[in-house]
Amino acid sequence: MNKLTGVLFVVVLFWAGAVFSQPHTYVLVHGAWGGGWSFKKTDSLLRADGCEVYRLTLSGLGERTHLASADIGLDTHIKDVVNTILFENLHDVILVGHSYGGMVITGVADSLPDRIKQVVYLDAFVPEDGQSVATAHGGAQAGREMPTKDGLIHPFWSTEEQGFPKDVPQPAKTFSQPLVLKNEKRLALPTTYILTYEGEDPGKDAFAFFANRARGYGWKIVHMQADHNPQMSMPDKLAQLLEEVAGQ
Repeated sequence: MNKLTGVLFVVVLFWAGAVFSQPHTYVLVHGAWGGGWSFKKTDSLLRADGCEVYRLTLSGLGERTHLASADIGLDTHIKDVVNTILFENLHDVILVGHSYGGMVITGVADSLPDRIKQVVYLDAFVPEDGQSVATAHGGAQAGREMPTKDGLIHPFWSTEEQGFPKDVPQPAKTFSQPLVLKNEKRLALPTTYILTYEGEDPGKDAFAFFANRARGYGWKIVHMQADHNPQMSMPDKLAQLLEEVAGQ
């Protein structure tokens, strides 16, 4: 191999690495009562792999709890994510929604399917058109056992004595407002449902209902033995799983 050939060979290898090892762009959407803080460790691990990560906090939650209002609805939270994608000018997004975040990312994918590369539901709601958090699970009233005051649903496990970060009250309208879906291009997006479960039988998990709905759409189902919040309890395992899913 002469010098010129050697240089060209190195250039080709570099180009191939750049093409086939492009870092992913993640938008991480947290669950009810939570905040972007819950994905902090997962964020750090994904960034260490060279990924670009946006772990926004939805209006009125997390560090934005001082802005909480009874007027904030599901549509507000969908717009939070849509505007992040638009104003950051993001493309080929790996859109991840945890728990209640599944309601939000469904609306985002419906609004901006051309900006989304892949959708990942992490132990999350999978709503259909016209459903809300309160009705998505076969009519079960999610959050109905929680105390509500001034239009906010208060998580009973979170106390004033606890330090931050912690779960905070969630606007009740985000649970009652139905989702309006109009764009069928959303259903053509590559989508994975990660069902976390404890014990031996994933089928007994509370979110197995939504995993089965996802299966009905022909989406890929991945089982992860973990509690409902692997982004905090198993961030290393979750980050690895997300990278595996995104690379498929």
